[in-house]
Amino acid sequence: MSNISFTAMPTADAEALWNGDADSYGHLPETMISDGPGHPCRHCLANIDAGEPLLVFAYRPFPDLQPYAETGPIFLHKTPCQRYAAEEIMPPVIAGGKDFIVRGYSDNNRIVYGTGAVTPTADIPAYAEELLNREGIAYVHVRSARNNCYQCRIDKA
Repeated sequence: MSNISFTAMPTADAEALWNGDADSYGHLPETMISDGPGHPCRHCLANIDAGEPLLVFAYRPFPDLQPYAETGPIFLHKTPCQRYAAEEIMPPVIAGGKDFIVRGYSDNNRIVYGTGAVTPTADIPAYAEELLNREGIAYVHVRSARNNCYQCRIDKA
């Protein structure tokens, strides 16, 4: 059994956007049509297929504004989808990728310096577990190594 869990964007956040709420910058999400892989939905953690409509918007996966509360563009299926539930298994958007930045955060939502590393996909579970076993690390983010976009969160199982 895995000691970590991959956590998707909360359903409440996705539902707010599906229902017409503004993003983290106070703007309405933009609608695009996916041209294929490269548009990972942060709610179901699967790629949005070519031809499907999607929302692109600014997302801040932190509870409060503060200097380390990174905000950036992410994608969401335009039509509601089921939240990723197989938390002990690496999600499709991660498993199908090349490399990611894996970084630890403290319980006050600050980056723990020295934890961020470009990590090959196969090494993500082991590195995340190593980080989560360190004192002072409450959770881990997986971000794109190329664009720094938020992918998902990893917590202790």
